[in-house]
Amino acid sequence: MAKLIYAANVSLDGYMEDERGNIEWSISDDEVFAFWTDFQRPIGTYLYGRRMYESMVYWETANIKMNPSSGDQPEVMRDFAQIWRAAEKIVYSRTLQSVSSARTRIEREFDPDAIRRLKESSGADITIGGPELAGQAMSAGLIDECHLLLNPIVLGGGKRALPDNLRMRLELLGERRFRCGVVQLHYRVIV
Repeated sequence: MAKLIYAANVSLDGYMEDERGNIEWSISDDEVFAFWTDFQRPIGTYLYGRRMYESMVYWETANIKMNPSSGDQPEVMRDFAQIWRAAEKIVYSRTLQSVSSARTRIEREFDPDAIRRLKESSGADITIGGPELAGQAMSAGLIDECHLLLNPIVLGGGKRALPDNLRMRLELLGERRFRCGVVQLHYRVIV
């Protein structure tokens, strides 16, 4: 059975976006970007809310050129784009009329039973992106693992990465510290 994994860049005080909806505060240096690229390799399907899809669809048409002065980053970026394009994508939105990426479909409602069936039938793991959609999956008991990349910044407000009024027990499976000060925490949800 495939795992459903929630992965997010998070401020130290628990926000995915600042009060203006901005995510540019998150650190994406070469080392962190390489981590995200490797993290995506075994993923077969991405579940997105509309806003997360709209920020990620960039990778469908990204024209990434090799720049010798930037080391291996362009190669990692090309690799990430290829991984993203190859995966299935399901966008949960009541307002999005069409998608602009291949291997993508729109679902109007979040259906926990459909996600359970997807987990049972999928040959590869699944990620869920966007705090509102992930919160619905957490409330339904569907999340198997969480990867939180804590960024060394306090935002003081914005969109929370984890929903209020939810209780989940977690087991720490691993952690990693990046040179830029980001810390990755990998948890398994205890059922």
